[in-house]
Amino acid sequence: MEQATLRVELLAHTPNPLSLVYAAFRQCYHAGFAGDMWPKLLAGDLDRETQAAFVTETLSSGHASPVEHVSFTFALEGVSRALTHQLVRHRIASYSQQSQRYVDGSDFRYVLPPAIARIPEARDRFLRCLADIGAAYREVKELLETNGGSNAREDARFLLPQAAETRIVLTMNCRSLLNFFEHRCCMRAQWEIRALAWEMLGLCRAALPAIFAVAGPSCERLGFCPEGKRFTCGKYPLAEAALK
Repeated sequence: MEQATLRVELLAHTPNPLSLVYAAFRQCYHAGFAGDMWPKLLAGDLDRETQAAFVTETLSSGHASPVEHVSFTFALEGVSRALTHQLVRHRIASYSQQSQRYVDGSDFRYVLPPAIARIPEARDRFLRCLADIGAAYREVKELLETNGGSNAREDARFLLPQAAETRIVLTMNCRSLLNFFEHRCCMRAQWEIRALAWEMLGLCRAALPAIFAVAGPSCERLGFCPEGKRFTCGKYPLAEAALK
């Protein structure tokens, strides 16, 4: 078995995302028709800096629904099943995940938590356990196949751990991404999904800075920590102190 490494690829996003969000925002406040505005935007009649400034200012006012018209699609690998159990809690999204029913897990790759990696004894015990699970998976799968199991992987997968690597394609619209980053870029988020969120945010910022330049944990937008005294990392003051 081999340790997996996080890899995040931006596969695609809605074409002309800035102009599309601009047109959607303008339709809310403009007497004209976005369909007439669109060819002019594509022709460059209005420079991108002006579009970006309007989008950023309007979004900062709290009007966010027009950004739902743009979506981003990512391919993720080197993530654990523990991570994807958290990821799919974000319901306004589309997911296509590698199936353990059909993909053989005999030599599964794994995600090693840094806290375990730092303690040699814990790391050794962790790896021995994974080796035992891998051996048990192979033995059970072979027994099922020998005894006429129609899909041995389907039942042998019950042995696989949450550390087992998975691969997944994920699509979210911009509003869902902003919410995702607010929660998962926070220091309170679990370390693996936090690392994923920051990788995704970097790709989004490069593609659409008018929306994502100020995205991130909610404390950066609010200027205070909304998590409360028990959970704050201390980077920002608590709400009760900041709002006095």
